[in-house]
Amino acid sequence: MTHMATEPTPTNTTPASTAPTVGFDLDMTLIDSRPGIHACYVALAERTGVFVDADQAVTRLGPPLADELVRWFPAEEVPAVADLYRSMYPSIAIAPTPALPGAREAVAAVRAAGGRAVVVTAKHEPNAKLHLAHLGIEPDAVVGDLWAEQKAVALRDQGARVYVGDHVGDVRGARTAGALSVAVPTGPCDAAELRAAGADVVLADLTAFPEWLAAYRAARA
Repeated sequence: MTHMATEPTPTNTTPASTAPTVGFDLDMTLIDSRPGIHACYVALAERTGVFVDADQAVTRLGPPLADELVRWFPAEEVPAVADLYRSMYPSIAIAPTPALPGAREAVAAVRAAGGRAVVVTAKHEPNAKLHLAHLGIEPDAVVGDLWAEQKAVALRDQGARVYVGDHVGDVRGARTAGALSVAVPTGPCDAAELRAAGADVVLADLTAFPEWLAAYRAARA
């Protein structure tokens, strides 16, 4: 199901006649990171001796790592534990993490249209790049370690007119940047939540994105 609303006024200066730059979130938008993150939390609990409910943690993906770790560790320990988690991540979490349906095709559709595809994510940037390389997804740029409204900085810098994400935080980031918010309910937020947060477009998943992009470009031509 697709829901469309009036496009917000972009704050970047990309001419309307050019092919658009499209931003994509990573976790639960392009990749199903639950298997890898679950395995990493299990390993973290074994390493530290502190219980972490990995089953619950993977239902809350989107916000920064520290937001989850503070549920299980004293606040003063979170920075060190986060560093440990990130150091363990490449050897544990990359291999079991698949691309979500339509992810490769969505990025390819932007590039085939002459546009730029950029990934803007809260994930630690080196680990985000490892995921994309492992899965053969080739965006034009990757910017990590940004969440919600913070993503607007990278979206503006990249000239993104559209931002695609699965979380209400992604919607806020898009709208703060003056970009069109395209949402997919493939993460923790359902379609109703995404619309209520202000998403301009809600697609069932990324398999619908190439068709939507073609219609979006035709409407702007």
